[in-house]
Amino acid sequence: MKQATFTLYDRTTWPRSSHFDYYTRGFVKSVNSMTVRLDVSHFLTAVKERNLKFFPAFAALTGQLIAALPEMCTNVDKDGNPGYFSYLHPNFTIFHEDDKTFSDCWSAFDDDFDTFYGNLLQDTETYKNQKGIKVKEGQPMNFFCISCVPWLDYAAYCPVNYGGSPNLFPIITFGKYTEENGRYTMPFTLTISHACMDGYHLSVFFNSLQEKLNQF
Repeated sequence: MKQATFTLYDRTTWPRSSHFDYYTRGFVKSVNSMTVRLDVSHFLTAVKERNLKFFPAFAALTGQLIAALPEMCTNVDKDGNPGYFSYLHPNFTIFHEDDKTFSDCWSAFDDDFDTFYGNLLQDTETYKNQKGIKVKEGQPMNFFCISCVPWLDYAAYCPVNYGGSPNLFPIITFGKYTEENGRYTMPFTLTISHACMDGYHLSVFFNSLQEKLNQF
């Protein structure tokens, strides 16, 4: 697994410098959480044609888009200085049907989709029967969370951290896809600190993800 780079923002030229301070050190330590409906009609067809599994394919596609958007990869160094990673590894959940619990696992990011997909598939198979909140050691600090609620077609979802400042890393959740008039859509939620992204940046991410799904 190659090492991600961490690039510090130039606080004299970074447009979001004052915004970052306001939402991390100021009075308003808020979170952005937005839910949209993604059209996965083409993606579903392509996944079936290529004999892929939906979750690892979707997670790999999403992870590659996140790597292309520095705002989504924002974090701080040991001294609290903001910067951004060159990519984030996906931290995902494995559901255990027997006792209805889940376990956290992570997989290595890769620029190549097939390799990235293979990493997710292999880790799921390796750790699917291990119980506990964390089942794979060595999770890097550059990660994003992605999980699915496949039993529900929900309208909104907001995993807010009430213990202090919102987490800088992206938290992604999506639900059950449903069919209407031949089109398949599903709820998709992104939650992230307001210090990292505003409504504009969320819109760029959602619109870009829809384009990638349409072109998969």
